[in-house]
Amino acid sequence: MTGRRDYYHDSAAPKANSLVPGGSALVADQHGRVLMQRRTDSGNWSLPGGTMEIGETLQQCVIREVKEETGLDIEITGLLGVYTDPAHVIAYTDGEIRQEFNLTYLGKRIGGTITVSDESTEVRYVDPVEFDRIPIHDTVRLRLNHHAQRREAPYLG
Repeated sequence: MTGRRDYYHDSAAPKANSLVPGGSALVADQHGRVLMQRRTDSGNWSLPGGTMEIGETLQQCVIREVKEETGLDIEITGLLGVYTDPAHVIAYTDGEIRQEFNLTYLGKRIGGTITVSDESTEVRYVDPVEFDRIPIHDTVRLRLNHHAQRREAPYLG
């Protein structure tokens, strides 16, 4: 897989040269499974989401990205957390090295049909018992852990 490489608390990480607001959604079904996609650029399982476009709010961005990446329509129901760790950088093949800037919302499915996009090889609800057996980046694992903790307040980091 090519396209991006994540560095997380890695002394060999290149220095960030970009900061782009982005968001993702953690959408769980009635069985506690979490909507995830397997990314084409890294092979990791991840929460659907992406970066803002001019003229939209971050919530609108996340709703749009979830629809584009999974085929599902969602509504935002809360905020899981703010994830802005400068020790997480993503290096892209075009030379951009982006520092993490992500707000992860909680969401609820309100329609649509699961569809695979060009950004993923698979989209499905993943049972938490599978999390240790599939490739998931540490920053996504942190979000999944925060969700499992049923925190009363959003994570601010």
